[in-house]
Amino acid sequence: MATAPNAHAPLAERLRPRTLGEVIGQQHLLGEGMALRLAFESGQPHSCILWGPPGVGKTTIARLMADSFDAQFITISAVLGGVKDIREAVEQAQAARDGLHPQRTIVFVDEVHRFNKSQQDAFLPHVESGLFTFIGATTENPSFEVNSALLSRAAVYVLQPLTEDDLRAILAKARAIDAVPAIEDAALDRLIAYADGDARRLLNTLETLAVAARREQLDSVTDAWLLRVLGERMRRYDKGGEQFYDTISALHKSVRGSDPDAALYWFVRMLDGGVDPRYVARRLIRMAAEDIGLADPRALRLALDAAEVYERLGSPEGELALGECVVYLAVAPKSNAVYKAFNEVRAFVKRDGTRPVPLHLRNAPTRLMKSLDYGKDYRYAHDEAGGFAAGENYFPEGMAPPVFYEPVDRGLEIRIGEKLRELRRLNHQAD
Repeated sequence: MATAPNAHAPLAERLRPRTLGEVIGQQHLLGEGMALRLAFESGQPHSCILWGPPGVGKTTIARLMADSFDAQFITISAVLGGVKDIREAVEQAQAARDGLHPQRTIVFVDEVHRFNKSQQDAFLPHVESGLFTFIGATTENPSFEVNSALLSRAAVYVLQPLTEDDLRAILAKARAIDAVPAIEDAALDRLIAYADGDARRLLNTLETLAVAARREQLDSVTDAWLLRVLGERMRRYDKGGEQFYDTISALHKSVRGSDPDAALYWFVRMLDGGVDPRYVARRLIRMAAEDIGLADPRALRLALDAAEVYERLGSPEGELALGECVVYLAVAPKSNAVYKAFNEVRAFVKRDGTRPVPLHLRNAPTRLMKSLDYGKDYRYAHDEAGGFAAGENYFPEGMAPPVFYEPVDRGLEIRIGEKLRELRRLNHQAD
């Protein structure tokens, strides 16, 4: 069972939940009958990945899981650790398993996406053998950042940013132990917005304010005093409420509207506001796919390259590559034809029945499948005139061939449109 924190410990540590019932937020996972709650109640720990933004309870949940299963808890930071730390964790787990009083071990890897493939692979044999339960925490999409082999052996739980009500509840707990002075409503609203769903940020800021308020012998924290004490931090890091989303919206709309100057302005505003450049990079990749598409396929490759350059150089050098990408996307020809077609097809498939694949389009790797006419009468396009099997139907039988993708008359899609019109003409002639 977790011990009470030292009175001189940081506020975030003093308020860290000691039982599952004390956890604020994440009720979609921890509420009655929810996935993680059932895992706690099962008595059988299992390997998992906790995916969510900073300060939402990933480490807390991992620690509570260790307490719940009376397991040894070993923490590894992927930012600072390496293979040596993994080896030591294995040795500690073996000692706990083979001791006079055998004990389970939970190995918690913070920022697991920072480990490379070989480092992540080092966990696999021990996870499979049951030597320890693996819990990884990540702020990045595990589909891209965690090895598929490790991912297949771990359940993925998605944690959400804490709500405004969650943050107010945490603030109430801080007040209950007299850790913070009284705070006026306007200042409180600003702090909640500034925290942006991150409990650790809220508590660290409250701790800073408490020290400053005691030094100045204040009875309460006003909004004006708050801005004076944290003015620069507030300006540079205030991602709360609408401001953060309004700014990224302005960047996206400026790129879509082909205004490179405005796009650069909003891009730098985001950097100055403390936004993680990796987040901007992900949004630029999305813009390249959604708003430019096949009008200029190079845009998507350039966005991916810019993201990679930033990963290699970091700030501030890598930000220039992102800036180049912003300008390129803004001046590139625009098309959302693929974006629209993709959404239309998704909607169509969702409301349509599950139609069987026509026999002539099915694969026939076995004699039995061939005897059942799988692949029969399929026309191999490379053997046809112009490499095109005019008149062939690739949709399910009985389904009128719809037209989802309609290229725009901009950029490369002008030529794509010409090509499709010619192919449709040949299809019409063959009917």
